[in-house]
Amino acid sequence: MNMKAWSLLGNSQKLDGGAMFGNAPKAMWEKWVKVDALNRIDLACRALLVENLNGKRVLFETGVGAFFEPKLRERFGIQESQHVLLNELAKIGFTDADIDVVVLSHLHFDHAGGLLAAWQENAPAKLLFPNATFVTSATGWQRAQNPHPRDRASFIPELNALLAASGRLELVNGDYSGSLGRSVRFHHSDGHTPGLLLAEIIGEHEHVVFCADLIPGRAWVHLPITMGYDRNAELVIDEKKAFLADMQARGVKLFFTHDADIAVASLQCDGKGKYSTTHEQAQWLAHAL
Repeated sequence: MNMKAWSLLGNSQKLDGGAMFGNAPKAMWEKWVKVDALNRIDLACRALLVENLNGKRVLFETGVGAFFEPKLRERFGIQESQHVLLNELAKIGFTDADIDVVVLSHLHFDHAGGLLAAWQENAPAKLLFPNATFVTSATGWQRAQNPHPRDRASFIPELNALLAASGRLELVNGDYSGSLGRSVRFHHSDGHTPGLLLAEIIGEHEHVVFCADLIPGRAWVHLPITMGYDRNAELVIDEKKAFLADMQARGVKLFFTHDADIAVASLQCDGKGKYSTTHEQAQWLAHAL
């Protein structure tokens, strides 16, 4: 059976534009995104669902979810109190119990928080996706267990413990995983956080790569643009240069998790080596891969 793909929205955020664009001046980045009176920009936390991938139903990331208590939800600019991703799955006839594999590029809360049920007062954290294998990198898992003070607040200790106790955690060291076989090739990045996995899905008709936080959205395909959240901005730029050259050479489509408006785009490069996107798509709905 052919693979089919859906782009699914998760809970959205509003974050400081200066933090999202690192040392780029506002005069530059405000041309690319909308900015509110608090200097915040709109960010999606988008997931990708693929049916019939190595015979499995696979979800790439879960977004930030709704696990934060109200004060923290406000601090991190999360806009909805309900678990949006679960609602999105329900719209296409699935629940979290129908997912066979969840692939996590890394374990920062805005990518993995959706693994947890929505916050309820005096209730302990609860792990969703009861039948799924959770795939992430061995290096990223180690980072989550022993984070640096710079990004300690980006991880969820309760989630780490629940994943470890689930017995369904698969740690990737190379370019492929046991659960996904040759249907997904992993590219590796360390500039944003150690052990970031970029999953390239090998479709019959086309390839698409989940760009995660190496390239959060269209604006970040421009090589010099990095985030204040990146641990090593120079390494991010070097990694993007090699990654984008490879993706363009092979015609691989880019899937964006944080772009507020666009889910998927193709890549183009002008004579001066400047990248931009083309053939942009706001949504995939049972898209044939």
